[in-house]
Amino acid sequence: MEYDLAIIGGGPAGYNAAEKAALGGLKTVLFERNAVGGVCLNEGCIPTKTLLYSAKTLDNIKAADKYGIIAGGDPSFDLGKIINRKNKVVRKLTAGVRAKLSFSGVEIVQGTAVITGEEHDVIHITCEGQVYSVKYVLACTGSETVIPPIPGLADVPYWTSKEALDSKELPESLAIIGGGVIGIEFASFFNSMGVKVHVIEMMPEILGAMDKETSAMLRADYAKRGVKFLLGTKVVGVSDKGVQVEKDGKTETIEADRVLVSVGRRANIQNIGLDTLQVELLRNGVKVNEYMQTSHPRVYAAGDITGFSLLAHTAIREGEVAISHILGENDPMSYKAIPGVVYTNPEIAGVGKTEEELHAEGTPHRVLKLPMAYSGRFVAENETGSGLCKIIVDSEDRIIGCHLLGNPASELIVLAAVAIDNGSTVEAFRKHVYPHPTVAEIIHETLFS
Repeated sequence: MEYDLAIIGGGPAGYNAAEKAALGGLKTVLFERNAVGGVCLNEGCIPTKTLLYSAKTLDNIKAADKYGIIAGGDPSFDLGKIINRKNKVVRKLTAGVRAKLSFSGVEIVQGTAVITGEEHDVIHITCEGQVYSVKYVLACTGSETVIPPIPGLADVPYWTSKEALDSKELPESLAIIGGGVIGIEFASFFNSMGVKVHVIEMMPEILGAMDKETSAMLRADYAKRGVKFLLGTKVVGVSDKGVQVEKDGKTETIEADRVLVSVGRRANIQNIGLDTLQVELLRNGVKVNEYMQTSHPRVYAAGDITGFSLLAHTAIREGEVAISHILGENDPMSYKAIPGVVYTNPEIAGVGKTEEELHAEGTPHRVLKLPMAYSGRFVAENETGSGLCKIIVDSEDRIIGCHLLGNPASELIVLAAVAIDNGSTVEAFRKHVYPHPTVAEIIHETLFS
């Protein structure tokens, strides 16, 4: 059982890297202990966005009269069918990934793979009793949900994102512990489904390191829809009656039928044998260089295991960089233009620097911004929503950040990412011609503001 490359983990980093490696001539084996596609495809990115699209469709039907459409009666939904559709989408995409890997010549092994040592420049991996000998290893073991040590939490049937995705019954009320991306997306979904939602966040604003102005606008929008936000608030206990919280020395109980824990994720670095090769760790992940190479020259790491970005699209690019380096190419990883998106309704997205980062660094910059209503297409299609486009430029007038609130921010942010990655100036990016009418014109308009 000899291979050029072993990839441990079949998530976005792993399966995309495996295909690239096999097509590049490397005899490749991919180990996955659960389902190919990883957390992202099976219980993360894809299933949540499938549910959120159903919620957005429901929201649009409820607002149909504002567009002159008479839908008739109160719109309703079938949660079981929504969940079944989500499962169908996941099955279709995972089957597609398997087919792509098989076509590329990748061998897929189901089971838990562990690095057991090295001998004469050959690394040994054991999986389900079989020993595999490889020249290179790419570790893509992903991350897992962090469960905080909250008193009483273990005694109640709490949800993580995994359980929330599969429930075919809606609670009347839901307390979400954590106002990050995952927590806010679930707040959006369950709010659209008619659930009474509380979001409890320790920080002074939701969505962590994302732009504070657009985050606050999104929060205000959902507050109008009935979502209750408790910011700067600490969870001190959980019971069958709800969640006990503390703020400014005062405590209260948030009554909830169900609790969803969403305080973050941590890299899976345990029990995969990295210690047998003395692979160096850094903070909460594996230490890598700009080519995703670890302290061991023939061991690479990509995706959440590095503990850095924890985004599927970052993981895919990191896997590409690792394989390119193994194949003899010098194609370094860059993190200066990694978009972040929250698939609420409206969407919020950002890339590059935020105002908060630049103020903290003392870096000179200026901000260009316009309401999304400056786009004719946006006004035509968003009777019920507003939004904002913010572009940040440095002292040399290069675009270094962009933050958007409004649909379809997830698609528009790509334009800004390309500008940032290419080091484009405001003047240069103004010269591009945008089709009219499109919401993307808001970026062009903002550059003239």
